[in-house]
Amino acid sequence: MEPPSASLDPLASAAGGDGSPILSINGISKHFGSLIANQDISLSLHTGEIVALLGENGAGKTTLMNILFGHYRADSGSIEAFGKPLDQHSPEEALERGIGMVHQHFTLADNLSVLDNIMLGTESLWKPFSRRHGARKRLKQIMDDAGLSVDIDSPIRNLSVGERQRVEILKALYRDVRILILDEPTAVLTPQEVDDLFILLRSMASRGLAIIIISHKLHEVLSISDRVVVLRGGRVVGNARTAEVDRNQLAEMIVGRAVERPSVVARPAGEQLLALKAITVRDRTTRRATLNRIDLQIRAHEIVGVAGVSGNGQAALASVLSGLCTPDEGEFILQGEVMKRPTPRMLTGKGLARIPEDRHSQGVISEMSLWENLLLDELGQQPVWRMGLVLDRNMARHQACQLIEEYDVRCHNEEQPVGLLSGGNMQKLILARNLARSPDVILANQPTRGLDEGAISTVHSLLIDARNRGAGILLITEDLDELLRLSDRVVVMHDGHMSESLPGAGLTARELGLRMSGAFDNSPT
Repeated sequence: MEPPSASLDPLASAAGGDGSPILSINGISKHFGSLIANQDISLSLHTGEIVALLGENGAGKTTLMNILFGHYRADSGSIEAFGKPLDQHSPEEALERGIGMVHQHFTLADNLSVLDNIMLGTESLWKPFSRRHGARKRLKQIMDDAGLSVDIDSPIRNLSVGERQRVEILKALYRDVRILILDEPTAVLTPQEVDDLFILLRSMASRGLAIIIISHKLHEVLSISDRVVVLRGGRVVGNARTAEVDRNQLAEMIVGRAVERPSVVARPAGEQLLALKAITVRDRTTRRATLNRIDLQIRAHEIVGVAGVSGNGQAALASVLSGLCTPDEGEFILQGEVMKRPTPRMLTGKGLARIPEDRHSQGVISEMSLWENLLLDELGQQPVWRMGLVLDRNMARHQACQLIEEYDVRCHNEEQPVGLLSGGNMQKLILARNLARSPDVILANQPTRGLDEGAISTVHSLLIDARNRGAGILLITEDLDELLRLSDRVVVMHDGHMSESLPGAGLTARELGLRMSGAFDNSPT
């Protein structure tokens, strides 16, 4: 399939040019067994319109968009795009109609380069040669326009989570789609990058592109969208012009009740729990320093926030603190002990809890049940393990039920496979596994990425409670609102370097955004 023309102007005369919708979703319902994912959903989209689709995790937003893009077939209802029904129910049909989707979870080939991933499916198999030179030139222009930077020759497997999400955005933009679905597109962007992306999206909308954006960042929804559609329990419960609602009204529509995010109350920090001294980590292939003489302290009763554009050393820092990577130089000190060659089990045993960046691939085993996943950091430990060898299954299930209730993990029962949970409930399960044992140090890596307002409030409350109890927390997040709301101190990472720490009080997102571009001294923390 050839990529469409770069111009969006012809869309003005396409279906919808007379004011009729270019996309009509009519009475869509979808069930997975007894679970109602979508129930009689109808919505429309017009040329040049930006519609935000909102709802809690598990409300049915992504399921509906997957039906539109052809990944799922609806049980009932119909969809029309540009006056013609979508009846093949396939991504190929959607792309041919000019419908593109940036997925929340990546659909990239790890063994191929960024350029190859973006070109994949855009050229006919009957052509003897690939037009890579023209594709490279066009892609670089798109990156310049969008303010999204990534090494287009790098294999996907070498990219961080944030960089992979940028590739997904670029992959859709490269195809010049006429209807663009964005599922959490700004989760890993700085404020400046979000501004650049929104300028691009508005420009494309002004020339005819219609956009559906799924986001939990309500300030962004209010900034970019023309209209909001709210789902709850698989049904449409709200539909309003964005200019006629505020953030609090949106949050209440989404959750069904008033929601307020908790904030940290200042208090003196306690004893040092963890320290990194001149930590250096080098890439095994290039020998380039991904961490360059990092100094960091985490003390009791404090949250230290780490800001930075994805790919600037946060992943290496998290790997060191998780025991997945041994530093080439420097000292890692935990609870006063120098950790020579730490392993995840060793660190867990010394009171360190890990909330990983990617909950699906690193935080849970999707095929296993909830109660089995709750044991993953308790292998060989009492009370569910007798003499460290024999598992007391009844006690393990009983303990799981208690944690599921305490942490409000919404599921059928403790036997349910974790992969069937929504993102928010999966994250609450990971928090339950880690926080229930009252750890002294917590590595919270992107703890609320892709979560709704209610789930974010819950996660923040749990982290603040742990901090107030005496834990020291390292919060790695690309959500600057979250960082500024929760952090007692903030450090910024750029190109493997870490800035001196700054008091969280009084910092602004703009100031952090500038520092994230490298405008700081590499002074010791």
